[in-house]
Amino acid sequence: MSPAGREEVRVDVEGRTLTLSNLEKVLYPRTGTTKGEVLHYYAQIAPVLLPHLAHRAVTRIRWPHGVAEASFYEKNAPAGTPSWVHTVRVPTTGSRGASRHGDHLVFPIVDDLATLTWLANLAALELHVHQWQVGRNGQPRNADRLVIDLDPGDDAGLQQCCEVALLVRAKLAERDLDVRPVTSGSKGLHLYATLPRRLPSPASTALAKEVADELAGEHPRLVTASMTKTRRVGRVFLDWSQNAASKTTVTPYSLRGREKPYVATPRTWQEIEDGADDAVGIDQLRLEEVLERVGDEGDLYLCEPSGGPCATEE
Repeated sequence: MSPAGREEVRVDVEGRTLTLSNLEKVLYPRTGTTKGEVLHYYAQIAPVLLPHLAHRAVTRIRWPHGVAEASFYEKNAPAGTPSWVHTVRVPTTGSRGASRHGDHLVFPIVDDLATLTWLANLAALELHVHQWQVGRNGQPRNADRLVIDLDPGDDAGLQQCCEVALLVRAKLAERDLDVRPVTSGSKGLHLYATLPRRLPSPASTALAKEVADELAGEHPRLVTASMTKTRRVGRVFLDWSQNAASKTTVTPYSLRGREKPYVATPRTWQEIEDGADDAVGIDQLRLEEVLERVGDEGDLYLCEPSGGPCATEE
């Protein structure tokens, strides 16, 4: 490693002093994207990213040597976590990640730019959260949203995911739930619906499975609700299990540890309709594209699901 690669820089982030290191290290070899560019992305995207992380325990996937090398999941706040980082203790049932804390996991809460920067400096490229928030008493609450992960099997792709997303939207509309689409930055799509009242995770999971089973029965050549991988060939798997209390989904605006710096990106329904048209199509978006979109249009997740205007701050 070159001397420049070992260089450390002390920065002030909203009153917190952080030491950033290895800014020239390439984390995405395919595009030459450096750790410094990853930190810049997270600093620029923070105003729209942080609201999606607010009050949620964060699981990280870290690539300390870049996406071409090994990664690891991290749930507990690591040794050396700054004292000012907010954390939450979550009961667990035997997870290997709980070993340092007995029958609990101790997750960080990413509620400010300093914490986000600290994690990005640890090469925590992916930020995953549960479908529940932490209450004022520091305890997990019931789920406040439903998520369905559209995962294309072999011989299926994003175009088929868009087709299925339109079907899911109609099913959830029958249940008076509005849906917001997010291209996952990996292979598929995530669909989010805010629940009118908080539900225990078994109930929200059952609701998602009900929708998945209905669509699998009505469109068996396009949709499967089965976790068996051999059943997914040429189909889109509606992963309803992401609503379990212990499961997490990559948050909107998080980077992904793919060969290129793709981002989980909120989309408009017009884009999904276009994506379902094989002649038009839709692609996963990279960090520079997402920054440009947000600069021009704000957080598209806040757009009215019907396709109306986006919410804006005064």
